[in-house]
Amino acid sequence: MTTLRKDLNLIADLVENNSKVIDVGCGNGELINFLSKNKNAKIQGLEINQKKVNQCVAKGLSVIQGDADKDLGLYPDNSFDYVILSQTIQATIEPKKILIELTRIGKKVIVSIPNFGFWKVRLDLLFKGKMPITSKLNSTWFETVNIHLCTISDFIDLSDQLNLEIKQTVTISSNKQKQFFGKPNKSENIFAEEAIFLIQH
Repeated sequence: MTTLRKDLNLIADLVENNSKVIDVGCGNGELINFLSKNKNAKIQGLEINQKKVNQCVAKGLSVIQGDADKDLGLYPDNSFDYVILSQTIQATIEPKKILIELTRIGKKVIVSIPNFGFWKVRLDLLFKGKMPITSKLNSTWFETVNIHLCTISDFIDLSDQLNLEIKQTVTISSNKQKQFFGKPNKSENIFAEEAIFLIQH
């Protein structure tokens, strides 16, 4: 069986077999390739980078070039059983609009984020006074694609504002993970490096 990096493997665990799935910002297609082979998923991918699209197509994956900020409106309501947005929402121009669109086109939505509230990030800001670089936020401030960094608490607040139900949360730190039915404990906003949310409208 093909192995995935840790966060993608946890996302795959949330997807039921035989589902219709779109991965928005699918990169080189690692996750959708896994879901197709191991979950018998009917998959599609949307990716802004044409080179990565070409890599996916070369693997026989159904991926098209598109921009999440512009092209999600082309999909009808409830087109997919699952819509996945992995480590991408913070790089979009209008995250709130994106989240609304994701929950419109998908019956269930899986969003993962790097947590800007992680304690190492806080310490870097406090003691160095500079934008932090971590394993999940690994670019300098002037090179990063992340334009709307948020914390776990920020994302939960936005979901509440949009009346979205967080059905399950998985938080990840360097050597462990925790699973919650519903929202995570508030302490995870400090101790988790990233989080994965399963959302239902």
